[in-house]
Amino acid sequence: MTEEIEQTGPDLVELATELTVAWLSNPNNRVMAEEAPEFLKKMHATVSELSGAAATPGDTDQEAAPEPAVSVRKSLASKDHIISLIDGKPYKTLRRHLSTHGLTPEEYRERYNLKPDYPMVAPSYSEQRRSMAKQIGLGKKGRAAKKK
Repeated sequence: MTEEIEQTGPDLVELATELTVAWLSNPNNRVMAEEAPEFLKKMHATVSELSGAAATPGDTDQEAAPEPAVSVRKSLASKDHIISLIDGKPYKTLRRHLSTHGLTPEEYRERYNLKPDYPMVAPSYSEQRRSMAKQIGLGKKGRAAKKK
């Protein structure tokens, strides 16, 4: 009886293979031959997920624990920038970068097992913004009103 169900439902491996072949045959895609098996695995996992079937256990483990591009210590080594654990590039502030990857700062910290006080802004940039705010008088009006 289970064989009948498998035969009537879509063959996920065959469907993933057809989609991969169609994608690779597009002349606008420049893919090395070594990348094709990995793409096929990802396509199969996606098709399985969309069809409601369980993905293979190996695929979910890789997505759950992404490998950081640099160490946490190296990401905070400079006062001028913070290096992203996603792509290894330096940023003065990580918020916009994270939003392009669909992450909030809390999700980013959770994804890479960072402490809750892990900074999202480089120290020198934060000081620069602080001095600029003081220079234009932000925060003084409230303090003056409290003294009266």
